[in-house]
Amino acid sequence: MRKIILLLLATGFMATQPALAKIQGKEIAYKGDGINMKGYIAYDDKFKGKRPGVIVVHEWWGHNDYARKRADMLAKMGYTALAVDMYGDGKQANHPDDAGKFATEVSKNLDSARARFEAGMNTLKADKTVNPDEIAAIGYCFGGGVVLAMAREGEPLAGVASFHGSLGTEHPAKPGSIHAKIKVFTGADDPMAPPSLVEAFKLEMDKAGANYQVVSYPGVKHSFTNPAADEYGKKFNMPLAYNAEADKDSWTKTEAFLKEIFAAKH
Repeated sequence: MRKIILLLLATGFMATQPALAKIQGKEIAYKGDGINMKGYIAYDDKFKGKRPGVIVVHEWWGHNDYARKRADMLAKMGYTALAVDMYGDGKQANHPDDAGKFATEVSKNLDSARARFEAGMNTLKADKTVNPDEIAAIGYCFGGGVVLAMAREGEPLAGVASFHGSLGTEHPAKPGSIHAKIKVFTGADDPMAPPSLVEAFKLEMDKAGANYQVVSYPGVKHSFTNPAADEYGKKFNMPLAYNAEADKDSWTKTEAFLKEIFAAKH
């Protein structure tokens, strides 16, 4: 009888305790540029009140688990993160040929890319956990190019971070047009971002008067933050390679970067 009473008391005690805080992640449907989009939004419910929001733009493979993983990581840091869908209907590519087609379709039409990005941004701003005046964006590969393009266009972002992203553009920034602080992480041995392209990007940023920093990792190739890069590289004979050290360092620097840009708004 004593054991039963103790068990009932313990059960009752536990029932009165608040649920353990955890990451709340869910798929979210929204529309933009005349298409349906399937994103993923995440936040940690141990943080109370409104907080900054961070947009995550996927690689050229499309909105997948990797983008969602980064959204969860941002949620653990105290932000609400939205992994957006730039292709529509959650479309993903399983081959570089398809990925290239999907990415080019968006990249070649700046107005369309902006409309899709803004649809995601407005969806994030409307979330009950988000302070709509504190929004940043990060992107990988294709997504890195997207967030840099949005910064060039003067989108109201506190900052953007590009990881092994596309640096070239047909629409260079105009002097005074960039409001976001910019952080670029690139591999020194990435053939998709050769030294000449990195230098051209720096020159463009200098002329535009941008507040930016480029972090280049010696010996590091394309897609260095994605653990699946080695597999993709071998499968499709592409110069892709994961680099755990560069991945960790770039994420640590991004965490500091986000704290810096949002602290500056207070």
